[in-house]
Amino acid sequence: MKHFHSLTFLALGLPLASCVGGGQPEVGFQAALPPPPVVQKIAASDGAIFRINEGFAGYHEGTRARKVGDALTILLIESTTTTKSATGSTNRAGSASITPPSAGPLSFLNPAALNAGAGGSFSGKGNAAQTSSLNGAVAVTIAEVRPNGTALVHGEKLMTLSQGREWVQFSGIIRLADIDVDNRVLSSQVADSRIIYSGAGAVQQASKPGWLSRFFSAVSPF
Repeated sequence: MKHFHSLTFLALGLPLASCVGGGQPEVGFQAALPPPPVVQKIAASDGAIFRINEGFAGYHEGTRARKVGDALTILLIESTTTTKSATGSTNRAGSASITPPSAGPLSFLNPAALNAGAGGSFSGKGNAAQTSSLNGAVAVTIAEVRPNGTALVHGEKLMTLSQGREWVQFSGIIRLADIDVDNRVLSSQVADSRIIYSGAGAVQQASKPGWLSRFFSAVSPF
């Protein structure tokens, strides 16, 4: 029976132990590949030396990313600081008194016993502060070009280190006009941006409490 209880305890702990390690990168950030090119017949030469349909960019167009599948770099420059404070106080007091008559059947009442008073006060204060920053760069590809001059981009960077893995995933909507000559866009210029920076491995596992500690923290009422 003792052996059975030990096996039951281990069976309950295995699902919790499997949660350790930081998880896996979210699916959905694969590079957007352009559609296969349509085979076209070679047209007769018009005498031009550089033609766009053969891969040459126009003089005013340059080599900036503009089509589905083109790559560009997102410069991650994120810094957020939030501060919140709240203060509240209340104070309330009341009193009541009755003076008994000096003659009559109620004259025996003690005036001091007929006085009542009540009061209450409250004072509270709360503060919260949070600071986060992220700096780096991640290459993404254009997944969709929209008629209003914007484009949907997404991409990821996966790094395998000696003590685990780290990954950066990014997606959002950019303006094609914000792409500079080096095919870079600041993350602060991206709308509806989604940035995920996480990892898995020994370092990530060491920064978290063990599965047994998390179990007792979840069921403890204190």
